[in-house]
Amino acid sequence: MKQLLLGDEAFALGTINAGLSGAYAYPGTPSTEIMEFVQSNPVAKERGVHSHWSSNEKTAMEEALGMSFCGKRAFTSMKHVGLNVAADPFVNSAMTGANGGLLVVAADDPGMHSSQNEQDSRFYADFAMIPALEPSNQQEAYDMASYGFGLSEKLNIPVLFRFVTRLSHSRAVVEVDDAPADENSVSYPKNARQWVLMPAVSKVRNRQLIADMEEFVKASEKSPFNRYEEAPRHEIGIVASGIAYNYLKEAFSGNVPFPTVKVSQYPLPKKLIKQLYDSCDSLLVLEEGQPFIESRLRGLLDVGKKIYGKLSGDVVRDGELTPDDVKATMAKIAPAISGIKNVEKKSVSEKVVARPPALCQGCGHRDVYCALNEALESYVNPKVFGDIGCYTLGFLKPFNAIDTVVDMGASITMAKGAADAGQHPAVAIIGDSTFTHSGMTGLLDAINENSPITVIISDNLTTGMTGGQDSQGTGKLEEICLGLGASPMHVRTIDSLPKNHDEMVRLFKEEIEYQGLSVIISRRECIQTARRHASAKKS
Repeated sequence: MKQLLLGDEAFALGTINAGLSGAYAYPGTPSTEIMEFVQSNPVAKERGVHSHWSSNEKTAMEEALGMSFCGKRAFTSMKHVGLNVAADPFVNSAMTGANGGLLVVAADDPGMHSSQNEQDSRFYADFAMIPALEPSNQQEAYDMASYGFGLSEKLNIPVLFRFVTRLSHSRAVVEVDDAPADENSVSYPKNARQWVLMPAVSKVRNRQLIADMEEFVKASEKSPFNRYEEAPRHEIGIVASGIAYNYLKEAFSGNVPFPTVKVSQYPLPKKLIKQLYDSCDSLLVLEEGQPFIESRLRGLLDVGKKIYGKLSGDVVRDGELTPDDVKATMAKIAPAISGIKNVEKKSVSEKVVARPPALCQGCGHRDVYCALNEALESYVNPKVFGDIGCYTLGFLKPFNAIDTVVDMGASITMAKGAADAGQHPAVAIIGDSTFTHSGMTGLLDAINENSPITVIISDNLTTGMTGGQDSQGTGKLEEICLGLGASPMHVRTIDSLPKNHDEMVRLFKEEIEYQGLSVIISRRECIQTARRHASAKKS
């Protein structure tokens, strides 16, 4: 049976058809569609597959690990910076191992379409000593789901899946199974002791994990997703990983004249790469993201032959790799033998007007920023610490309203640190979903010291930036703040509507002047979800 699927959707369907019991995630582009597919899939619904959003990536990772402990198959999905949040349980999951198959999806964002950085999640797998899979197309995203579960259970280890934006958000026809496999029955680890990471246990487990690395490499050597492809010309050998392999094939219209090692499973298949190195005069490494493979080859094979790649300056280092980039590299290093010459770099048309993102008309965040800017006019050097969400757009014109944005939850903690340094006013603005993701612990710090900061929770009753998923704090924000210990006198709520502008300005000024911790919850439903809810009621 064939279906037209996004890469995210292909993976999600692959896990369902492989006997998935639990999906755990926090929404983040470009990974969001993975969980949304599971939530809407009829088989998953009929089976009662877990598919509720988690509070953050750390809780999602731990919940999936708990399901694996009980022998069931689970995945957790997140964007690349979300893996930073989940790093503690992720790295330690290599020490516990897996019982039921456990897949950890990190969707990287080369080019930073909607992210703070371009980090490459393959380094996390290498650091944690966990095998990794990197699909090169949508069919592999589907096929690797079942394979990954089997690999995880065979090696008793979680497996990292590395997606990239272009794979996650492009569609292709995928051949899928007609019927899903049965779910695993509940079973418990044969060596349950290794799940208790006390030093005496961890020392033994760490030695075993190091020894197991040899098995992980053997699995890569035998993987159906890694292969050596022979070709007539041996002046250059090419190592291409993940989606970069597709770009290579496109650059040569499917007929690559040079021997190629396709890499889609890690640790690196050393024997395949050594075979390539021995048979060619030089190597070219093509990979989406950072020079992960290239840096390792320079240590492994640094015996005189030229290695072209990102570190040598022959492949573009930042942004997304494209087929045109591959052509430009070939034209630069081997125009005669590759047959590719004079690749013209496409420039942006001067007639195309830049359209920076903007807050929607009717968005409550707009009214918050208008009122906040007015409330701060009389102060010298007021500082507003922002956070990750739609409201980050308050940095842009016409608001120019925030001074910092670093990571999820940093608004409150940075405002507190600034106040500790003597900054006044120190205002934090954070969304409802980000607050429950990682803002509550920072607020507790501020409450315990009664820090003189004003925290504005701009509550739009959803996770707006990623498409309107449920927010864990909906209807509970006041109770959460009071439960953490905030003063009832300084937990204030207001509807962020244009008609309340003057009242919002007055409230902001009042709480900014208070020499202690105050929380203002400005509430108005996201205009996009409000429209969807209204449309659903009509139908």
